[in-house]
Amino acid sequence: MPTKITKRNQLLDTAKEPETAILVGIMGRHQNEQEVKDYLDELEFLASTAGVITVKRFVQRLEKPDIRTFVGSGKVLEIKKYIDEHNIHLLVFDDELSPSQIRNLEKELGRKVLDRTNLILDIFAARAKTAHAKTQVELAQYQYLLPRLAGMWTHLERQRGGIGMRGPGEKEIETDRRIVRDRISLLKEELEKIDRQMASQRKNRGELIRAALVGYTNVGKSTLMNLLSKSDVFAENKLFATLDTTVRKVVIDNTPFLLSDTVGFIRKLPTHLIESFKSTLDEVREADILLHVVDISHPNFEDQINVVNQTLTDIKAHDKTTIVVFNKIDAYTYQEKEADDLGPVTKKNLSLPQLEKTWMSKTGTACVFISATNKENVSNLKEMLFGMVKDLYTKRYPYLSAKF
Repeated sequence: MPTKITKRNQLLDTAKEPETAILVGIMGRHQNEQEVKDYLDELEFLASTAGVITVKRFVQRLEKPDIRTFVGSGKVLEIKKYIDEHNIHLLVFDDELSPSQIRNLEKELGRKVLDRTNLILDIFAARAKTAHAKTQVELAQYQYLLPRLAGMWTHLERQRGGIGMRGPGEKEIETDRRIVRDRISLLKEELEKIDRQMASQRKNRGELIRAALVGYTNVGKSTLMNLLSKSDVFAENKLFATLDTTVRKVVIDNTPFLLSDTVGFIRKLPTHLIESFKSTLDEVREADILLHVVDISHPNFEDQINVVNQTLTDIKAHDKTTIVVFNKIDAYTYQEKEADDLGPVTKKNLSLPQLEKTWMSKTGTACVFISATNKENVSNLKEMLFGMVKDLYTKRYPYLSAKF
């Protein structure tokens, strides 16, 4: 693989000082300022996870993104003035940019431009530890890179079209495209082989009931996994701390079952990643019980629930027996409504007991409120989970139920 492409794909050099960045987003017709702020908060958390220091945010209200530079020409000039004055290294956009938009922005601003997808891919590349995860991430990176190769060769400007006008730069681009396509084919073959091995491993697990932890990234799935399985799964207050699926055998009241911790979901999760992580997501598809973990202390936990539910629908895993686990009750805060406030009661005005009653009636499924960190109400979760596991054993394997 040409070194130019390899270096271009390695976004952050940890040996150097952290890069500074500005975040850029647009406010569409059906969005308000609070929604855009929340989205950029998450983008800043992503940037922080990747080791980038966010300095400023730029937001523009647009009906639709500018086809050439995503934001308008006036906003581009405003951004250029700021980054030149403050020596900013990097621009991060909250949406996926087209190859031409990235090229145009980098040409006009003279800085490296990343979109949300590229940033997430970079985090996944840094977090991947096993050969399986690294292969999945590399495939997603090359699939993202393929239509953007032309932007890697700005030092060899493409010449005007026509007979006799095909320049050496274009030949190098075509060579790189062949290399990337060949690499994609090879990685797909490797993943197919891994998928078959993992499918065989799942079959060899015998007749044990399987439960899977799912949820938005950074909601405490790995902490809960450690608590329930008494294992030592890596947990950290950063996005995508877990990429590799971890499976542990758990025994509650002499009843064994398998519990898996899976990669967290996120808003606008790149399609290439969902495709590449097929074998990882198979753990979710083939689970008997899902534990949907929610960070109740997050101001937008309802939106996160919707993102997870939509992703489960997309991977055809939405019809599973589910326990909604509202985690981090120790960090939940609310604001009592003022006596003279005649406006409607909102989510932020509800106390934890009021919120519990609301969601217990709203979910239409089992739900429990816990603090995995403080081990609060975990016994209630274990009791609920144990009941479901035992019930499934009784229904599915009546001849084995006496053993458990």
